[in-house]
Amino acid sequence: MAGSEAAWQAAQMGVPVVLHEMRPQVKTFAHRTGDFAEMVCSNSFRSDDSEQNAVGLLHWEMRAANGLILQAAEAHRLPAGGALAVDRDPFAAHVTAALKSHPLISTSYEEVTELPSSGHWIVATGPLTSTALATSIAQATGTTQLAFFDAIAPIVYADTVDMSVAWMQSRYDKGETLEEQTAYMNCPMTRDQYYAFIEALGTAEKTEFHDGEATAYFDGCLPIEVMAERGPETLRHGPMKPVGLTNTHDPQVKPYAVVQLRRDNKLGTLYNIVGFQTKMKYGAQLSVFKMIPGLENASFARLGGIHRNTFINSPTLLDDQMRLKSRPNIRFAGQITGVEGYVESAAMGLVAGRMAAAELLGQTLNPPPPDTAMGALITHITGGADAKTFQPMNVNFGLFPPIDAKGGRKGRLTRYKAYTDRAKAAFTEWLA
Repeated sequence: MAGSEAAWQAAQMGVPVVLHEMRPQVKTFAHRTGDFAEMVCSNSFRSDDSEQNAVGLLHWEMRAANGLILQAAEAHRLPAGGALAVDRDPFAAHVTAALKSHPLISTSYEEVTELPSSGHWIVATGPLTSTALATSIAQATGTTQLAFFDAIAPIVYADTVDMSVAWMQSRYDKGETLEEQTAYMNCPMTRDQYYAFIEALGTAEKTEFHDGEATAYFDGCLPIEVMAERGPETLRHGPMKPVGLTNTHDPQVKPYAVVQLRRDNKLGTLYNIVGFQTKMKYGAQLSVFKMIPGLENASFARLGGIHRNTFINSPTLLDDQMRLKSRPNIRFAGQITGVEGYVESAAMGLVAGRMAAAELLGQTLNPPPPDTAMGALITHITGGADAKTFQPMNVNFGLFPPIDAKGGRKGRLTRYKAYTDRAKAAFTEWLA
């Protein structure tokens, strides 16, 4: 997705492009063809509502920028209510034909096994980067900067947590600044609530691994239900331990267990549930996690999951032009940068392609403003996220600078419309 969009955008700006593709000579367990932009998971680009939904806004921005991926999606759209779903094979064939017929794009079918030392390159190899190239990237960035990530925890919108139940506190009251003091939200559980939660974890429907995916877990990111299987008290002595915490709503009563949520971005709009990596199916997650006191009405920016994923620690490694700081002739784009989803990946390719072309044309293209969907994603992956806990992320309004609630803008629908109105104005100005 990202490589296809990057090639298209650069060529549309008048810059010749060589598009390197290892398939079908070198296969992955997920792909069937050698077509560009082959969809290997869902066939949906999710919500197409550009007024109330962040990914719908991203669709709008990509259409405004004449994105190839959205053009192909429109041409092969399937009925899917408010979502943008596509007919997979014709969609990929459309993208492939458009790129191959472009007079400034040539294609080279071979595996690129190492990061090139010269020339201008965009690496958009996705989560299934070949082993040889992943090794080269690790050598160039430091092995600790390349994550073979197989577990993610859910992320909650901060303003949907019931703070009459939860409270802000770092364990043992560590932290002197306001930002440090608001690093954690805490949700208390009684003994009965805790054991009901453990039972629900055990009976919840789980996702099994696909063929070709790793089934071994790193001990530091065990699924929470696997930890619970080791004994009913395991979580109380692990991620749900209540020590060092005092419930400000009821200081005299010690919680039996505590679920902690950790700030996930600089804006403080997103919090991840600490230690809650999971392989529960999405419906089961919503049911089980809403048993946690304070999260009964929570909205999730991302649910948890376990899968193979290769991505770089972009906040540490990339500048705001999406270039590798140590080797600025190389840009990264797409899911390998730590964005999640087809549309997000393609959007990062769109910006990387334009930035690379502008540089070759002797110009500098500033990133889209952080008020926009593309700009919010770039800000997140190039410094907005905490590098120590950086994890793949879908676009969501929690990544955007907050909207001023004054002037009668109340309620979620009104607030989301304000986000999208502001973003469209900012993106239109950036395009101009």
